[in-house]
Amino acid sequence: MRTMTTIARSARRALLASAAATAGLLVPGAAGAQERMTVPPQALPVVLRGATIHTVTNGTITNGTIVFERGKITAIGGADVAVPRAARVVDVSGKHIYPGLVDAYSTVGITEIGAVDVSNDIREIGDFNPNVRAEVAVNAESRHIGTTRSAGVLVAFSTPDGGVISGLSSALSLEGWTWEEMSMKGAAALNVNWPDPNAQARGGRGGGGGPGGRGAGGPPPKSYAEQVQQIKDWFGEARAYRDAVKSGQDVRTDSRYAAMIPALDGAIPVVVAAEGAAQINDAITWAKAEGVKMVIRGGRDALFVADRLKAEGVPVILTSTMSAPDREYEGYDGAYATPGKLHAAGVKFAIAGGSGGLYSYRLPWEAGVAVAFGLPEEEALKAVTINAAQFMGIADKVGSLEVGKEATLLITTGTPLDMTSDILQSYIQGREINMMDIHKLFFQKYMEKIKQQAPKAVVP
Repeated sequence: MRTMTTIARSARRALLASAAATAGLLVPGAAGAQERMTVPPQALPVVLRGATIHTVTNGTITNGTIVFERGKITAIGGADVAVPRAARVVDVSGKHIYPGLVDAYSTVGITEIGAVDVSNDIREIGDFNPNVRAEVAVNAESRHIGTTRSAGVLVAFSTPDGGVISGLSSALSLEGWTWEEMSMKGAAALNVNWPDPNAQARGGRGGGGGPGGRGAGGPPPKSYAEQVQQIKDWFGEARAYRDAVKSGQDVRTDSRYAAMIPALDGAIPVVVAAEGAAQINDAITWAKAEGVKMVIRGGRDALFVADRLKAEGVPVILTSTMSAPDREYEGYDGAYATPGKLHAAGVKFAIAGGSGGLYSYRLPWEAGVAVAFGLPEEEALKAVTINAAQFMGIADKVGSLEVGKEATLLITTGTPLDMTSDILQSYIQGREINMMDIHKLFFQKYMEKIKQQAPKAVVP
């Protein structure tokens, strides 16, 4: 990232360290634990017995047993599954086990306090930053990590924003001391903000992030066609760079074009932020011409182009399930009902918790709302587990409970999509994680305040 961003990041970490020290002084016991404590990698085999296991991809197992060693699931089945020697056996009878939820679009770890600029590291200067990787800016001490995990979200795709080509999303396992330890896939998807053809008429920037606006004293805004051509030119230049490198030509290294090669080769998807029907249609046409694997993110008007999305096999990451309508002709349940209608139309989709790190913890309830408005519960669960993992290329690791996958899972009292269910314990790559977070810490603190300040009973 750029020098100014590096300086900002250093200042942010100093600020957060100071805040953490202050919390330690104010809250009894916080100095030792803060909100949570990172735990070491799994040492002994663990066996969870007696729960109802929701595998997502292979049905449900009642009175099930799941075994994991060295962070990987080694066995899953009924009560007759063999127990390894020296294993720690945990009786979870009456409970439920689900795979950890996956947030396909988040800023967890790269944003902290909206009003404090140095605690946010989401955007770079300029419109063309394909080489930006979110993972290197991740603050492993972020308070949002704890609250996100407490809601069952154990994997997040931290995603940069801004400009036209924003950079690379990074798949993060939400446990570890450093970003290197948390990283599952550093370059998981290339992000493109598609311009809005109606932006100039409104006098602002495109809904997909396109550079349609005009700053004070700046150049006149580009037309929609010019903005689209700019994207085509960048991809054309990147393709020429790739071909020159592969043919052995003496080419000056350019990290921006080099970062685009996996997307050009189809190794990672291009996630295109687009809300309107015209944006989505044009983005699909462009992706076909480029020969890239595309995922639409946003998708407010995806229903209007559902037939084409299905026919072209283009999946959607919905980012506004719990949104209120902002257009006069929309019903109150427009966003709530969209997932169910997309499912009925045969469109593949995932549900995200919202772009802000502050809102990733809402992911299970974003899916739960969709269930209340027509989406089958099993499909809602897939939308925040295996679908998200498949679209972003980590389904071989997480998203379902299968032998060989990472032991990233939840022990609950019921479906995590229901607010009334409790997440009793989580495991990330076999680690039994500390379930403390800042919300729970403040709850304890202020319950203690009430207790201490309660009027004393008068004894006659």
